[in-house]
Amino acid sequence: MSLVFATAPDPEAIPISFVTKSGWEALRASLPAAAQRFAQGHGYSAKAGQFLALPNADGDIDHVLFGLDEADARGADPFRAGQLPGLLPAGTYRFANAPHDVRLAVLAFALGAYKFGRYRKAEPPAVKLVPPQGVDVAAIARAVEAATLARDLINTPSNDMGPAELAEAAQMLAQRFDARFNCIVGEDLVTQNFPLIHAVGMAATRAPRLIDMTWGDPAHPKVTLVGKGVCFDTGGLDLKPSSAMLIMKKDMGGAANVLALASMIMDAKLKVRLRVLIPAVENSVAGNAMRPLDVYPSRKGPTVEIGNTDAEGRLVLADALALADEEAPDLLIDLGTLTGAARVALGPDLPPYYTNDETLALDVARCAAAENDPLWRMPLWGAYDSWLDSKVANINNAPSGGFAGSITCALFLQRFVENAKSWLHVDIYGWTPKSKPARPEGGECQAARAIFALLSERYG
Repeated sequence: MSLVFATAPDPEAIPISFVTKSGWEALRASLPAAAQRFAQGHGYSAKAGQFLALPNADGDIDHVLFGLDEADARGADPFRAGQLPGLLPAGTYRFANAPHDVRLAVLAFALGAYKFGRYRKAEPPAVKLVPPQGVDVAAIARAVEAATLARDLINTPSNDMGPAELAEAAQMLAQRFDARFNCIVGEDLVTQNFPLIHAVGMAATRAPRLIDMTWGDPAHPKVTLVGKGVCFDTGGLDLKPSSAMLIMKKDMGGAANVLALASMIMDAKLKVRLRVLIPAVENSVAGNAMRPLDVYPSRKGPTVEIGNTDAEGRLVLADALALADEEAPDLLIDLGTLTGAARVALGPDLPPYYTNDETLALDVARCAAAENDPLWRMPLWGAYDSWLDSKVANINNAPSGGFAGSITCALFLQRFVENAKSWLHVDIYGWTPKSKPARPEGGECQAARAIFALLSERYG
Protein backbone atom coordinates (compact mmCIF):
# COMPACT_ATOMS: atom_id res chain seq x y z
CA MET A 1 0.00 0.00 0.00
CA SER A 2 1.19 3.54 -0.75
CA LEU A 3 2.92 5.26 2.15
CA VAL A 4 0.35 8.05 2.02
CA PHE A 5 -2.53 5.77 3.07
CA ALA A 6 -3.27 4.94 6.69
CA THR A 7 -3.22 1.18 7.20
CA ALA A 8 -6.19 1.17 9.59
CA PRO A 9 -9.22 3.36 10.35
CA ASP A 10 -8.39 6.21 12.71
CA PRO A 11 -11.20 7.74 14.81
CA GLU A 12 -9.00 10.80 15.36
CA ALA A 13 -8.54 11.43 11.62
CA ILE A 14 -9.18 15.08 10.75
CA PRO A 15 -12.12 15.55 8.36
CA ILE A 16 -11.64 17.29 5.02
CA SER A 17 -14.77 18.89 3.58
CA PHE A 18 -14.76 19.53 -0.16
CA VAL A 19 -16.77 22.53 -1.24
CA THR A 20 -17.47 24.51 -4.39
CA LYS A 21 -18.28 28.20 -4.53
CA SER A 22 -21.91 27.39 -5.31
CA GLY A 23 -22.12 25.05 -2.34
CA TRP A 24 -20.20 27.19 0.13
CA GLU A 25 -23.12 28.96 1.75
CA ALA A 26 -24.90 25.71 2.54
CA LEU A 27 -21.76 24.15 4.00
CA ARG A 28 -20.88 27.29 5.94
CA ALA A 29 -24.31 27.28 7.55
CA SER A 30 -23.69 23.74 8.83
CA LEU A 31 -20.51 24.77 10.68
CA PRO A 32 -20.43 25.82 14.33
CA ALA A 33 -20.75 29.57 14.84
CA ALA A 34 -17.10 29.94 15.86
CA ALA A 35 -15.97 28.15 12.72
CA GLN A 36 -18.21 30.36 10.59
CA ARG A 37 -16.65 33.47 12.12
CA PHE A 38 -13.13 32.04 11.62
CA ALA A 39 -13.81 31.32 7.95
CA GLN A 40 -15.30 34.75 7.42
CA GLY A 41 -12.38 36.43 9.17
CA HIS A 42 -9.95 34.64 6.84
CA GLY A 43 -11.91 35.57 3.73
CA TYR A 44 -12.67 31.97 2.82
CA SER A 45 -14.84 31.75 -0.30
CA ALA A 46 -14.26 28.16 -1.52
CA LYS A 47 -12.33 29.11 -4.61
CA ALA A 48 -10.82 26.11 -6.40
CA GLY A 49 -7.72 25.06 -4.49
CA GLN A 50 -8.43 27.34 -1.51
CA PHE A 51 -7.51 25.70 1.77
CA LEU A 52 -8.49 26.56 5.33
CA ALA A 53 -7.77 24.68 8.57
CA LEU A 54 -10.43 25.34 11.20
CA PRO A 55 -9.16 25.18 14.82
CA ASN A 56 -10.88 23.64 17.80
CA ALA A 57 -11.04 25.27 21.26
CA ASP A 58 -7.48 24.05 22.03
CA GLY A 59 -6.04 25.51 18.83
CA ASP A 60 -5.54 22.13 17.13
CA ILE A 61 -6.92 21.45 13.67
CA ASP A 62 -10.53 20.38 13.96
CA HIS A 63 -11.65 20.47 10.34
CA VAL A 64 -10.25 21.30 6.90
CA LEU A 65 -12.06 23.09 4.10
CA PHE A 66 -10.85 22.67 0.54
CA GLY A 67 -12.28 24.30 -2.58
CA LEU A 68 -13.04 22.33 -5.72
CA ASP A 69 -13.85 23.45 -9.24
CA GLU A 70 -17.52 23.38 -10.14
CA ALA A 71 -18.18 19.98 -11.66
CA ASP A 72 -19.17 21.46 -15.03
CA ALA A 73 -16.65 24.30 -15.02
CA ARG A 74 -14.54 24.82 -18.10
CA GLY A 75 -11.02 23.67 -17.23
CA ALA A 76 -12.11 21.86 -14.05
CA ASP A 77 -9.26 19.72 -12.71
CA PRO A 78 -10.31 16.25 -11.50
CA PHE A 79 -6.94 16.06 -9.71
CA ARG A 80 -7.51 19.21 -7.62
CA ALA A 81 -7.22 17.14 -4.41
CA GLY A 82 -3.60 16.52 -5.36
CA GLN A 83 -2.77 19.91 -3.86
CA LEU A 84 -3.64 18.72 -0.38
CA PRO A 85 -0.42 16.85 0.58
CA GLY A 86 1.50 20.08 0.01
CA LEU A 87 -0.94 22.13 2.09
CA LEU A 88 -1.91 19.95 5.04
CA PRO A 89 0.07 19.97 8.29
CA ALA A 90 1.36 16.59 9.46
CA GLY A 91 -1.44 14.30 10.57
CA THR A 92 -4.01 11.73 9.51
CA TYR A 93 -7.03 12.86 7.53
CA ARG A 94 -10.26 11.51 6.06
CA PHE A 95 -12.76 12.75 3.51
CA ALA A 96 -15.81 14.14 5.33
CA ASN A 97 -17.84 14.28 2.13
CA ALA A 98 -17.48 13.06 -1.42
CA PRO A 99 -15.59 15.12 -3.99
CA HIS A 100 -16.86 14.98 -7.57
CA ASP A 101 -15.01 11.70 -8.23
CA VAL A 102 -13.87 10.00 -5.04
CA ARG A 103 -11.53 7.52 -6.75
CA LEU A 104 -9.73 10.19 -8.76
CA ALA A 105 -9.48 12.41 -5.68
CA VAL A 106 -7.84 9.62 -3.68
CA LEU A 107 -5.49 8.88 -6.58
CA ALA A 108 -4.65 12.57 -6.90
CA PHE A 109 -3.98 12.84 -3.17
CA ALA A 110 -1.47 9.98 -3.38
CA LEU A 111 0.16 11.24 -6.59
CA GLY A 112 0.50 14.69 -5.05
CA ALA A 113 2.63 13.30 -2.23
CA TYR A 114 5.45 12.35 -4.65
CA LYS A 115 8.93 13.72 -4.06
CA PHE A 116 12.13 12.84 -5.90
CA GLY A 117 14.66 12.15 -3.18
CA ARG A 118 17.61 10.40 -4.80
CA TYR A 119 20.05 13.28 -4.36
CA ARG A 120 18.73 15.07 -1.31
CA LYS A 121 16.83 13.73 1.61
CA ALA A 122 13.07 13.51 1.13
CA GLU A 123 11.16 12.76 4.31
CA PRO A 124 8.41 10.12 4.14
CA PRO A 125 4.95 11.67 3.76
CA ALA A 126 3.92 13.33 7.02
CA VAL A 127 0.32 13.33 5.84
CA LYS A 128 -1.79 10.17 5.86
CA LEU A 129 -5.21 9.58 4.35
CA VAL A 130 -7.75 7.08 5.63
CA PRO A 131 -9.11 5.71 2.34
CA PRO A 132 -12.86 6.19 1.88
CA GLN A 133 -15.02 3.09 1.92
CA GLY A 134 -15.67 1.57 -1.49
CA VAL A 135 -12.40 2.73 -3.01
CA ASP A 136 -10.10 0.00 -4.36
CA VAL A 137 -7.00 1.05 -2.45
CA ALA A 138 -4.89 -1.75 -3.91
CA ALA A 139 -5.63 -0.57 -7.44
CA ILE A 140 -4.79 3.02 -6.54
CA ALA A 141 -1.60 1.99 -4.78
CA ARG A 142 -0.63 -0.01 -7.90
CA ALA A 143 -1.10 3.06 -10.10
CA VAL A 144 0.81 5.29 -7.69
CA GLU A 145 3.71 2.85 -7.48
CA ALA A 146 3.86 2.69 -11.27
CA ALA A 147 3.78 6.48 -11.58
CA THR A 148 6.54 6.74 -8.98
CA LEU A 149 8.67 4.29 -10.97
CA ALA A 150 8.22 6.29 -14.19
CA ARG A 151 8.84 9.62 -12.47
CA ASP A 152 11.95 8.39 -10.66
CA LEU A 153 13.46 6.94 -13.83
CA ILE A 154 12.83 10.10 -15.84
CA ASN A 155 13.98 12.46 -13.10
CA THR A 156 17.28 10.64 -12.66
CA PRO A 157 19.95 12.53 -14.62
CA SER A 158 21.66 10.80 -17.49
CA ASN A 159 24.99 10.31 -15.74
CA ASP A 160 23.14 7.88 -13.47
CA MET A 161 20.53 6.69 -15.99
CA GLY A 162 22.31 5.49 -19.10
CA PRO A 163 21.43 2.45 -21.20
CA ALA A 164 22.99 0.05 -18.65
CA GLU A 165 21.13 1.59 -15.70
CA LEU A 166 17.85 1.54 -17.62
CA ALA A 167 18.44 -2.13 -18.37
CA GLU A 168 19.17 -2.73 -14.69
CA ALA A 169 15.86 -1.11 -13.72
CA ALA A 170 14.04 -3.35 -16.19
CA GLN A 171 15.86 -6.41 -14.89
CA MET A 172 14.90 -5.57 -11.30
CA LEU A 173 11.26 -5.34 -12.38
CA ALA A 174 11.56 -8.66 -14.22
CA GLN A 175 13.03 -10.34 -11.13
CA ARG A 176 10.26 -8.98 -8.93
CA PHE A 177 7.58 -10.61 -11.08
CA ASP A 178 9.55 -13.66 -12.18
CA ALA A 179 9.67 -12.53 -15.82
CA ARG A 180 12.27 -13.65 -18.34
CA PHE A 181 14.91 -11.02 -19.10
CA ASN A 182 17.39 -10.70 -21.94
CA CYS A 183 19.58 -7.88 -23.20
CA ILE A 184 21.46 -7.57 -26.51
CA VAL A 185 24.42 -5.20 -26.10
CA GLY A 186 26.81 -3.30 -28.37
CA GLU A 187 28.13 -5.06 -31.47
CA ASP A 188 25.78 -7.98 -30.85
CA LEU A 189 23.03 -5.66 -32.11
CA VAL A 190 24.69 -5.79 -35.54
CA THR A 191 25.17 -9.55 -35.57
CA GLN A 192 21.58 -10.11 -34.41
CA ASN A 193 20.19 -7.69 -37.00
CA PHE A 194 19.26 -4.50 -35.15
CA PRO A 195 21.23 -2.07 -37.35
CA LEU A 196 19.19 1.07 -36.63
CA ILE A 197 19.45 0.71 -32.85
CA HIS A 198 23.21 0.24 -33.22
CA ALA A 199 23.54 3.20 -35.62
CA VAL A 200 21.88 5.61 -33.20
CA GLY A 201 23.85 4.47 -30.17
CA MET A 202 27.27 3.65 -31.62
CA ALA A 203 28.80 7.10 -31.03
CA ALA A 204 28.23 6.98 -27.26
CA THR A 205 30.81 5.64 -24.82
CA ARG A 206 28.01 3.65 -23.18
CA ALA A 207 26.96 0.80 -25.43
CA PRO A 208 23.46 0.68 -26.92
CA ARG A 209 21.28 -2.29 -26.11
CA LEU A 210 17.91 -3.89 -26.67
CA ILE A 211 16.06 -4.86 -23.48
CA ASP A 212 13.66 -7.80 -23.87
CA MET A 213 11.35 -8.98 -21.09
CA THR A 214 8.55 -11.57 -21.28
CA TRP A 215 5.96 -12.59 -18.68
CA GLY A 216 2.76 -14.56 -18.46
CA ASP A 217 1.15 -17.66 -19.90
CA PRO A 218 2.17 -18.18 -23.56
CA ALA A 219 -1.39 -19.36 -24.24
CA HIS A 220 -2.85 -15.97 -23.32
CA PRO A 221 -3.28 -13.12 -25.84
CA LYS A 222 0.03 -11.54 -26.82
CA VAL A 223 0.41 -7.91 -25.73
CA THR A 224 3.74 -6.28 -26.62
CA LEU A 225 4.94 -2.92 -25.30
CA VAL A 226 7.77 -1.01 -26.99
CA GLY A 227 9.30 2.03 -25.28
CA LYS A 228 11.79 4.56 -26.62
CA GLY A 229 14.82 4.50 -24.32
CA VAL A 230 17.03 7.35 -25.52
CA CYS A 231 18.78 8.08 -22.24
CA PHE A 232 20.14 11.39 -23.49
CA ASP A 233 19.60 13.09 -26.82
CA THR A 234 22.09 15.66 -28.03
CA GLY A 235 20.45 15.57 -31.44
CA GLY A 236 23.55 13.94 -32.86
CA LEU A 237 25.36 15.87 -35.59
CA ASP A 238 22.13 17.80 -36.15
CA LEU A 239 22.89 19.20 -32.71
CA LYS A 240 20.12 20.57 -30.54
CA PRO A 241 20.53 24.09 -29.10
CA SER A 242 21.37 24.09 -25.41
CA SER A 243 17.86 25.19 -24.45
CA ALA A 244 16.35 22.17 -26.21
CA MET A 245 18.94 19.82 -24.70
CA LEU A 246 18.30 20.94 -21.14
CA ILE A 247 15.73 18.28 -20.20
CA MET A 248 16.81 15.58 -22.63
CA LYS A 249 17.31 13.20 -19.72
CA LYS A 250 13.57 12.69 -20.21
CA ASP A 251 14.01 11.25 -23.70
CA MET A 252 13.73 7.77 -22.22
CA GLY A 253 10.25 8.65 -20.98
CA GLY A 254 8.66 6.12 -23.33
CA ALA A 255 10.73 3.35 -21.77
CA ALA A 256 9.94 4.59 -18.25
CA ASN A 257 6.23 4.60 -18.94
CA VAL A 258 6.32 1.20 -20.62
CA LEU A 259 7.99 -0.19 -17.48
CA ALA A 260 5.33 1.53 -15.34
CA LEU A 261 2.59 -0.02 -17.46
CA ALA A 262 4.28 -3.43 -17.33
CA SER A 263 4.49 -3.23 -13.55
CA MET A 264 0.74 -2.65 -13.31
CA ILE A 265 -0.02 -5.47 -15.74
CA MET A 266 2.13 -7.97 -13.86
CA ASP A 267 1.02 -6.83 -10.41
CA ALA A 268 -2.64 -7.18 -11.42
CA LYS A 269 -1.92 -10.58 -13.01
CA LEU A 270 -3.74 -9.70 -16.21
CA LYS A 271 -4.33 -12.68 -18.47
CA VAL A 272 -1.85 -11.72 -21.17
CA ARG A 273 1.42 -12.96 -22.48
CA LEU A 274 3.37 -9.73 -22.04
CA ARG A 275 6.51 -8.76 -23.89
CA VAL A 276 8.43 -5.53 -23.24
CA LEU A 277 11.02 -4.26 -25.73
CA ILE A 278 13.15 -1.20 -24.97
CA PRO A 279 15.89 0.02 -27.31
CA ALA A 280 18.21 1.85 -24.87
CA VAL A 281 20.75 4.22 -26.38
CA GLU A 282 22.40 7.61 -26.14
CA ASN A 283 22.32 9.84 -29.20
CA SER A 284 25.79 11.34 -28.94
CA VAL A 285 28.30 13.28 -31.02
CA ALA A 286 31.59 11.62 -31.98
CA GLY A 287 33.69 10.82 -35.03
CA ASN A 288 31.69 7.67 -35.68
CA ALA A 289 28.24 9.23 -35.23
CA MET A 290 25.66 8.70 -37.95
CA ARG A 291 25.60 11.61 -40.40
CA PRO A 292 22.84 13.35 -42.30
CA LEU A 293 22.12 11.47 -45.56
CA ASP A 294 23.81 8.29 -44.35
CA VAL A 295 21.83 5.19 -45.31
CA TYR A 296 21.33 2.18 -43.02
CA PRO A 297 19.46 -1.07 -43.38
CA SER A 298 16.66 -1.87 -40.94
CA ARG A 299 15.76 -5.13 -39.26
CA LYS A 300 12.64 -5.39 -41.40
CA GLY A 301 14.62 -4.86 -44.60
CA PRO A 302 13.86 -1.39 -46.00
CA THR A 303 16.86 0.94 -46.16
CA VAL A 304 16.59 4.23 -44.28
CA GLU A 305 18.15 7.54 -45.29
CA ILE A 306 18.98 9.79 -42.34
CA GLY A 307 17.24 13.05 -43.12
CA ASN A 308 17.92 14.30 -39.60
CA THR A 309 20.04 12.70 -36.86
CA ASP A 310 17.74 14.28 -34.27
CA ALA A 311 14.88 12.08 -35.47
CA GLU A 312 16.59 9.14 -33.76
CA GLY A 313 13.70 7.88 -31.65
CA ARG A 314 11.75 6.54 -34.60
CA LEU A 315 14.88 4.73 -35.80
CA VAL A 316 15.38 2.72 -32.61
CA LEU A 317 11.64 2.08 -32.35
CA ALA A 318 11.57 0.83 -35.95
CA ASP A 319 13.90 -2.09 -35.24
CA ALA A 320 12.14 -2.91 -31.97
CA LEU A 321 8.70 -2.76 -33.61
CA ALA A 322 9.91 -5.01 -36.42
CA LEU A 323 11.00 -7.61 -33.85
CA ALA A 324 7.71 -7.32 -31.98
CA ASP A 325 5.73 -7.59 -35.21
CA GLU A 326 7.41 -10.90 -36.12
CA GLU A 327 5.31 -12.56 -33.40
CA ALA A 328 2.06 -11.06 -34.75
CA PRO A 329 0.89 -9.92 -31.29
CA ASP A 330 -2.78 -9.35 -30.60
CA LEU A 331 -1.96 -5.82 -29.49
CA LEU A 332 1.25 -3.90 -30.13
CA ILE A 333 1.74 -0.60 -28.29
CA ASP A 334 4.64 1.81 -28.52
CA LEU A 335 5.31 4.88 -26.40
CA GLY A 336 7.96 7.48 -27.03
CA THR A 337 8.94 11.10 -26.48
CA LEU A 338 9.18 11.68 -30.19
CA THR A 339 8.21 14.98 -31.74
CA GLY A 340 8.13 18.66 -30.91
CA ALA A 341 5.32 18.86 -33.43
CA ALA A 342 3.05 16.98 -31.02
CA ARG A 343 3.78 19.55 -28.32
CA VAL A 344 3.11 22.45 -30.70
CA ALA A 345 -0.22 20.91 -31.69
CA LEU A 346 -1.45 19.66 -28.32
CA GLY A 347 0.86 20.95 -25.58
CA PRO A 348 2.68 18.95 -22.90
CA ASP A 349 -0.42 17.50 -21.15
CA LEU A 350 -2.23 15.95 -24.10
CA PRO A 351 -0.27 13.29 -26.00
CA PRO A 352 -1.56 12.28 -29.42
CA TYR A 353 -2.21 8.65 -30.24
CA TYR A 354 -2.53 6.86 -33.56
CA THR A 355 -4.26 3.66 -34.60
CA ASN A 356 -6.30 2.32 -37.51
CA ASP A 357 -8.33 0.10 -35.14
CA GLU A 358 -11.55 2.04 -34.63
CA THR A 359 -12.67 -0.01 -31.63
CA LEU A 360 -9.28 0.44 -29.99
CA ALA A 361 -9.37 4.18 -30.71
CA LEU A 362 -12.73 4.59 -28.99
CA ASP A 363 -11.67 2.45 -26.01
CA VAL A 364 -8.47 4.45 -25.55
CA ALA A 365 -10.36 7.75 -25.58
CA ARG A 366 -12.93 6.48 -23.07
CA CYS A 367 -10.34 5.04 -20.67
CA ALA A 368 -8.15 8.15 -20.94
CA ALA A 369 -11.10 10.35 -19.92
CA ALA A 370 -12.12 8.06 -17.06
CA GLU A 371 -8.58 7.94 -15.65
CA ASN A 372 -7.83 11.65 -16.14
CA ASP A 373 -4.85 10.49 -18.21
CA PRO A 374 -5.63 12.58 -21.28
CA LEU A 375 -4.90 11.41 -24.83
CA TRP A 376 -6.10 12.74 -28.18
CA ARG A 377 -6.46 10.77 -31.40
CA MET A 378 -4.60 11.97 -34.49
CA PRO A 379 -4.87 10.53 -38.01
CA LEU A 380 -2.53 8.16 -39.81
CA TRP A 381 -3.07 10.36 -42.84
CA GLY A 382 -2.09 8.25 -45.84
CA ALA A 383 -1.77 11.19 -48.19
CA TYR A 384 1.37 12.25 -46.28
CA ASP A 385 3.04 8.86 -46.60
CA SER A 386 4.81 9.94 -49.80
CA TRP A 387 6.60 12.65 -47.82
CA LEU A 388 8.79 9.86 -46.44
CA ASP A 389 10.11 8.99 -49.91
CA SER A 390 13.87 9.04 -50.46
CA LYS A 391 15.73 9.33 -53.76
CA VAL A 392 18.46 6.91 -52.63
CA ALA A 393 16.80 4.61 -50.06
CA ASN A 394 13.43 3.03 -49.38
CA ILE A 395 12.45 5.65 -46.80
CA ASN A 396 13.68 8.88 -45.19
CA ASN A 397 13.42 9.21 -41.41
CA ALA A 398 12.65 12.95 -41.41
CA PRO A 399 10.96 14.69 -44.33
CA SER A 400 12.09 18.23 -45.11
CA GLY A 401 9.68 20.98 -44.17
CA GLY A 402 7.93 21.60 -40.87
CA PHE A 403 4.48 20.22 -41.57
CA ALA A 404 2.70 17.36 -39.71
CA GLY A 405 5.81 16.16 -37.87
CA SER A 406 3.98 13.90 -35.42
CA ILE A 407 1.88 12.34 -38.20
CA THR A 408 4.86 11.62 -40.45
CA CYS A 409 6.68 10.05 -37.49
CA ALA A 410 3.69 7.76 -36.94
CA LEU A 411 3.58 6.94 -40.66
CA PHE A 412 7.29 6.08 -40.54
CA LEU A 413 6.72 3.65 -37.67
CA GLN A 414 3.68 2.16 -39.40
CA ARG A 415 6.00 0.95 -42.17
CA PHE A 416 7.50 -1.51 -39.67
CA VAL A 417 4.20 -2.99 -38.44
CA GLU A 418 2.17 -5.32 -40.64
CA ASN A 419 1.48 -8.57 -38.76
CA ALA A 420 0.19 -7.25 -35.42
CA LYS A 421 -3.58 -7.61 -35.15
CA SER A 422 -3.82 -4.11 -33.68
CA TRP A 423 -1.28 -1.33 -33.19
CA LEU A 424 -1.32 1.77 -30.99
CA HIS A 425 1.33 4.51 -31.16
CA VAL A 426 1.50 7.25 -28.50
CA ASP A 427 3.73 10.33 -28.80
CA ILE A 428 4.13 11.35 -25.14
CA TYR A 429 6.00 14.27 -23.57
CA GLY A 430 6.84 12.53 -20.28
CA TRP A 431 7.39 15.79 -18.40
CA THR A 432 5.38 18.33 -16.42
CA PRO A 433 6.89 21.77 -17.17
CA LYS A 434 5.10 23.55 -14.32
CA SER A 435 3.68 21.97 -11.17
CA LYS A 436 -0.06 21.41 -11.00
CA PRO A 437 -2.25 19.36 -8.65
CA ALA A 438 -0.95 15.77 -8.36
CA ARG A 439 1.66 16.48 -11.04
CA PRO A 440 4.86 18.02 -9.67
CA GLU A 441 7.32 19.61 -12.07
CA GLY A 442 9.54 16.97 -13.67
CA GLY A 443 9.17 13.47 -15.07
CA GLU A 444 5.61 12.31 -15.58
CA CYS A 445 3.70 9.10 -16.09
CA GLN A 446 1.63 9.58 -19.23
CA ALA A 447 -0.67 7.17 -21.06
CA ALA A 448 0.21 4.23 -18.78
CA ARG A 449 -2.88 4.47 -16.54
CA ALA A 450 -5.23 4.90 -19.50
CA ILE A 451 -3.77 1.92 -21.35
CA PHE A 452 -3.77 -0.19 -18.20
CA ALA A 453 -7.48 0.55 -17.73
CA LEU A 454 -8.11 -0.61 -21.29
CA LEU A 455 -6.06 -3.78 -20.83
CA SER A 456 -7.82 -4.50 -17.53
CA GLU A 457 -11.17 -4.37 -19.28
CA ARG A 458 -10.01 -6.73 -21.99
CA TYR A 459 -7.81 -9.13 -20.06
CA GLY A 460 -8.66 -8.67 -16.37
